[in-house]
Amino acid sequence: MIVLYTSERDYPWGTLRSTHASKTKVVLEEKGLKYRIENLPPGNLWKKPPEMLAMHPLGKVPYIEDDEGRVVFDSTVIDEYLEDRFPSPRLMPADSFERMLVRLAEQFADEALLAGSLPPIWMPYWSEPAKRNTEQMEKGRELLRNRDLPYIEKTLAHDGDYICGRYSLADASYTPLAMVLEVDNFDMAAFPRTAAYLKRLRERPSYRAVSPRTVVADASTRG
Repeated sequence: MIVLYTSERDYPWGTLRSTHASKTKVVLEEKGLKYRIENLPPGNLWKKPPEMLAMHPLGKVPYIEDDEGRVVFDSTVIDEYLEDRFPSPRLMPADSFERMLVRLAEQFADEALLAGSLPPIWMPYWSEPAKRNTEQMEKGRELLRNRDLPYIEKTLAHDGDYICGRYSLADASYTPLAMVLEVDNFDMAAFPRTAAYLKRLRERPSYRAVSPRTVVADASTRG
């Protein structure tokens, strides 16, 4: 069984999860693999205890131990490793140009969303409402409005249902956006294609494992 190291916590306003680890959790679900989570205290992401640094030299999540005890870190590396080792169902196209498009879409999600606009919005939700930095949250929302969502809206101007047409690893990278905005109740009226896309992601069975409506105890293992 694969072990996914992540950080998840239940709050009255929803169950919050690491965005990068959720990207990998969705791939585990889409491939129907047996796994369990090792739920690390959120403080470990700042304290970086020795046992965590022994698994990931930067002290980040996610990292996994596969069924043979091998450790892999970085969500993109993990997801491509899972795709190579467990190729069914296929989440990367066979054509080299189409694979490049998936990687481009995933790179944008990683840099612009997961490491850019989403943390200022998402991290304050791990605190009580009175302690949240609302100015910081609004800066994250402005990045979404002015940079990220216009690009995604333009990218979705095709006939397919997903970011590159068919569902792929790239869509796992955009699922944390669906997760964060479900809690934040961000106004998507100006981005109808993106709103419909996020709705489709939330309707996939894999989304249940990262949904803010699913408590930690109900999404800690598969198989």
